[in-house]
This record gives sequence, C-alpha cells and structure tokens, in this order.
Amino acid sequence: MSLKILDTCVNCDVCEPACPNKAISLGEQFYVIDPALCTECVGHHDEPQCMVVCPVECIITDPEHIESHDQLDLKYRHLMAMEPAA
Repeated sequence: MSLKILDTCVNCDVCEPACPNKAISLGEQFYVIDPALCTECVGHHDEPQCMVVCPVECIITDPEHIESHDQLDLKYRHLMAMEPAA
C-alpha cells in the first residue's frame, strides 16, 4: 500500500527528508506522497519513517493504492535498479 498525507498536515517538513525513496514532496497546500515511489519503507526500514516522525499523525494507508508486502518489495527492487550508480 502506498501512504497518504491528510489535509491535517501542518507542513512541518520532517517527513520529506525521512523518506528514503524521495516519494514525499510539497504539494499545493500540504505535503503529498507519490504512490509510484512509496514502498512504505519496505527494503529500507521495518516501518514507514514518515509515520514515525510525523508529529500530528496525519499519514495513513491510502485505500486507493492497496499493495501487498511482496508488491512493495518488488517496487523497491525496481526503484533501486533505476538509481544511478554512485
């Protein structure tokens, strides 16, 4: 599943740098999560880091983007394969 930031977001800026996939960006009014990049931190951490750091608990599972753990792992592997070598 991808995650979603609710409109109760206070734009505190702590979630964006916590995202290892760079899936979070500032939208028109508040931060948004790109479902094509969100793996809920599968492959990086045991739990979604944006949810861990969010002080207002405004990040939820997006019911419009349901994915299994295996699908998230596959997305993670695909994203890592696309990253340029350092």
